[in-house]
Amino acid sequence: MFGELVPVGGGDPIPLLRERLLIGRRSRCDIHLDFPNVSSQHCELEMDSGYWQVRDLRSTNGVKVNGQRVEVQVLMPGDKLTVGKHEFEVVYRPLSDGPPPSLTEEDPFSRSLLEQAGLEGRRKAQRRSERLKKQLPPAVQSPSATGEPDDGGGEDTEILGWLTDDDVAE
Repeated sequence: MFGELVPVGGGDPIPLLRERLLIGRRSRCDIHLDFPNVSSQHCELEMDSGYWQVRDLRSTNGVKVNGQRVEVQVLMPGDKLTVGKHEFEVVYRPLSDGPPPSLTEEDPFSRSLLEQAGLEGRRKAQRRSERLKKQLPPAVQSPSATGEPDDGGGEDTEILGWLTDDDVAE
């Protein structure tokens, strides 16, 4: 046995017998909770690096850990897990001595691909610069924005540079 879910307020503890368990209203779920506020496949418990982790499976009423709604969360011993409106205390002994995986590994889906590649900041700056150019009156816009030939950098270009220098990440 890998631990148990103890219903808060009384009831029989639910043993955690395997390293991956499906919780839901369907009778074929590993942990069957036959209540209308529990989705047919509500969430999944999985042992990961010696720690239990809960993952919400797009349930209607959500999953909470210690009162906070979560999508994926490592469960520490003693945490309160709420499935629908049913609260359980998570009781187990971690199988590893190290910190839980969520404290040592970054979720690869927490940042956009552009941000991970270091491009999002530059792209945002370019869009901001383009918006600024559209808002400026024609006398202040750079010659390239107005379609006029560039004379080598007059006062207009210098003004535009002042307005956009802090926006562009080099």
